[in-house]
Amino acid sequence: MNTQESLRRLDPLRRKIDLALTGTFYPAGFRLDIATNSRDVLAAAAEAWEPDCARFVSEPMEFRVLVQPEGGLAPMPSHRMQGHLYSVVSDAYNFAHLDLRSQFGFFNLSEQTAADHTWLRWFFIESMAYLMLAQRYVVPVHAACVARNGVGVMLSGPSGAGKSTLSYACACAGWDFVTDDCTFLLPDRQERVVLGRPRQARFRQDAPRWFPELKRYDVRARPNGKIGIQVPLADLPHIHTAPRAEIGGIVFLERRSGAPGLKRLRPAETIERFLADLPSYGDEVDAMHERAVRNLAEAPAWRMRYESLEDGIGMLGTLGI
Repeated sequence: MNTQESLRRLDPLRRKIDLALTGTFYPAGFRLDIATNSRDVLAAAAEAWEPDCARFVSEPMEFRVLVQPEGGLAPMPSHRMQGHLYSVVSDAYNFAHLDLRSQFGFFNLSEQTAADHTWLRWFFIESMAYLMLAQRYVVPVHAACVARNGVGVMLSGPSGAGKSTLSYACACAGWDFVTDDCTFLLPDRQERVVLGRPRQARFRQDAPRWFPELKRYDVRARPNGKIGIQVPLADLPHIHTAPRAEIGGIVFLERRSGAPGLKRLRPAETIERFLADLPSYGDEVDAMHERAVRNLAEAPAWRMRYESLEDGIGMLGTLGI
């Protein structure tokens, strides 16, 4: 018997499947190395982050993504965390496990999930990269951001308040588009610099009523069940984007009928609103997030009630930012 054959071992855990396809990407400017056996995985990561480049010195994150023929499109996953271990489980064929301490993630996905790049990015590749960054390097807050001359205004509010629509309307009016739904704070810094995701914007299905140029984009169900439109902003040359801004003000949106108006808010209310929307990742990470939010709350903040986009843009222009 051949000696090499006699030493062969079974591989029920599929540790030996060759993940020969590799790529390096820079979500928010931080390094992520991906090894996989699927070109779809690398293509989806490129859609999310190329041509982003390194902007920060950091320990690289590492994802190993095994894609297999079995299984269907991943259903909505469950998330669980104990200590520094984090699990995302859709079903027996679509799941991921992250070690947040070592910045390592292992993914097992079906070919059907990998082939749907929007699904893949939403539930796994893109979302898990930002989750991992949130343990050390950034603090994600539920807000859009637009800027003029490098000075940003964050637009926060519940679903339906118009964050994406108003931020895009501001961009059409000459502001820089930084991000439409999630803004990343840089913790433990004196300045209030934030990072955005300016490569794409997501809208509700009725957005073409206000922006006819969006009619050519398909309306489809997002992975979270909402119906909407996803637009790569590189397709729209009239929109100027910026990857970062220094925050000069914060506006909490209330879109409703009636007289428009602005009301100044106390820093304590700003802190309470943002912290209430942040998940807990443990005492150390939670403390880092709270420090960043408290620093952000030193910027002036307002509650803005508005109905039309024209009213919203007009009132933002009066803030003196």
